[in-house]
Amino acid sequence: MKIFHCDHCQHLVFFENVHCVQCKHSLAYLPDLADMGSLEPAGTDLWQTPHPNAQGKTYRLCKNYSQESVCNWAIRADDPNTLCQSCRLTRVLPDLSKPGHREAWQRLEIAKRRLVYSLLCLKLPLWNKQEDPDNGLAFEFLADPSAGAPGAAPVLTGHASGVITLNVAEANDAEREKRRLALHEPYRTLLGHFRHEIAHYYWDLLVKDSDRLDPFRALFGDERASYDEALARHYAQGPVPDWQQRFVTAYASTHPWEDWAETWAHYLHMADALETAIGSGLSLRPDRADEPVLTPNLHMNGCHPANFDDMIRAWFPLTYLLNNLNRGLGLPDGYPFVLSTPVIDKLRFVHQVIEGGAVPST
Repeated sequence: MKIFHCDHCQHLVFFENVHCVQCKHSLAYLPDLADMGSLEPAGTDLWQTPHPNAQGKTYRLCKNYSQESVCNWAIRADDPNTLCQSCRLTRVLPDLSKPGHREAWQRLEIAKRRLVYSLLCLKLPLWNKQEDPDNGLAFEFLADPSAGAPGAAPVLTGHASGVITLNVAEANDAEREKRRLALHEPYRTLLGHFRHEIAHYYWDLLVKDSDRLDPFRALFGDERASYDEALARHYAQGPVPDWQQRFVTAYASTHPWEDWAETWAHYLHMADALETAIGSGLSLRPDRADEPVLTPNLHMNGCHPANFDDMIRAWFPLTYLLNNLNRGLGLPDGYPFVLSTPVIDKLRFVHQVIEGGAVPST
């Protein structure tokens, strides 16, 4: 995530802010400028901003900002949509009259907006189901049915044909931690769910039936192997014994599709954290030559490093710092992963697919 400042008073602000704590101006994220803007009234339900790249432009607030307080994005006044590009991707909500569901919806949207920020910055194709019913994307936020309800079955987080379903229980920190422990996972976050599930969407869009498929199989394996059998085997027997030598997580060893999804999600973690570090001017200049070094001049291609080898070289010092800071605060490692050579090769492939950007020809 890049570093944002209020364009009225230049105070530091964050991607999720709705007002500046210094000058008290209302704020909105402006997707057309990829930046935050302070707001001044410009007519009925219209706003303008002193942002230097917004001269002559007026905006409306996303309906989920002005009426529901679950968004902080603005829309160009000439855009006929009432919802921003991120909110338009959500097509099903849980029953908001039930306790906790509105709060869960807000948390889900916050995580989804950070995902959408990355996808737009990476210039990946991003259409909703209304724009493109065949290749578009949609999110459904669902809650488990009440106990004892006819045909009651838990909602499973997953992806199918461009539709990503998320169980709203994942927005509850205690419930998510309970599931993390039950599944023996080192890491489980809302944003991680979004990044993992969107990977399945982009596998269908950017790899399946393309000239990238053979290189994918050479690295990740043959996805034509039975997914159901692989999943059943994983939950019955656990991950393959040598998973740490070949996979980024234990779950990645389940099936090539899950290996891809875990690797893609990991790449987005890396890109976001490095963009923040580089944007902040973070550097590590140790006293000893054998300690990690990080320079703040990593060349960025939008929101991710232009050169993959440079990305890896910067990543290890950053995780060293992150884990040591966490330990100093009495927290678990913020980065509980080890990247083996095969995993780095897979991350390189993800980088190449993202650099390719557009839907490939078959």
